[in-house]
Amino acid sequence: MDFLRPTTWAEALAAKADRPEAVPIQGGTDVMVELNFDRRRPEALLDLTRVAELREWETLPGYCRVGAGVPYATVIDELSGPLPGLAQASRTVGSPQIRNRGGVGGNLGAASPAGDSHPPLLAAGAVVEVESRDRGVRTVPAAEFYLGPKRSALEPDELIRAVRVPPATGPQYFSKVGTRNAMVIAVCSFAVALHPGERRVGTGIGSAGPTPLRALEAEDLLARELDWDAPLDPALARRFGELAARAAAPIDDVRGTAAYRVHAVGVLARRTLTWAWNDHREERAA
Repeated sequence: MDFLRPTTWAEALAAKADRPEAVPIQGGTDVMVELNFDRRRPEALLDLTRVAELREWETLPGYCRVGAGVPYATVIDELSGPLPGLAQASRTVGSPQIRNRGGVGGNLGAASPAGDSHPPLLAAGAVVEVESRDRGVRTVPAAEFYLGPKRSALEPDELIRAVRVPPATGPQYFSKVGTRNAMVIAVCSFAVALHPGERRVGTGIGSAGPTPLRALEAEDLLARELDWDAPLDPALARRFGELAARAAAPIDDVRGTAAYRVHAVGVLARRTLTWAWNDHREERAA
């Protein structure tokens, strides 16, 4: 196995173009597990830890640009204001050591349906910024990035450079069910983001389908029937949960049954919407 270690982004792109089979590694929290259990034996590893610009984030007009190497700990400490849903999800990832190493870029690259960052990215309407040496930069909406279990829209010669996430304009929540309270892969998860200026609600479902999903019917329901100037109708919240559960397409596995996941997604959807709506009402009353 070859070990490629570029020190600049240009060198990284060149290495990936010349060796498209090389597997990128940043925090290593997913890749090293596969290597240690001999589930994967790539011809080359492309170490990106020396590429400093991948660890940078900035606020630009209309979005926060978070470098692919920004760790979860930084998202929690520095981005919980503009990106509260992503920060909440980051707090649930692994241990402090993992949160100091792993990040959103690696989560996207792994494209696991159980990745904790995926639901809040979907709910917020994030866009993934990818680049190749020969074709330059292109952007892929998060909703189009996931193609199947651990398969993404990345071309063989492309690397994830950053993710662009619109700053929150309303309350956001993330919640997940696991077999314990910490150091756990989600049995299922759900994120909700209120966009009051657009009179809509964004959603994201994790670990309950072949890819991370949006609950489109549930979103459409609220776009039609939600009264943004009134308390949340419990019947509407229940219907929202039912439609969110209907969007799930889970399987049975060692962490939970498909039936349990469907039920749990409905409960998480109803709860997160209620929490977000209560915050929205309090902000308006303040």
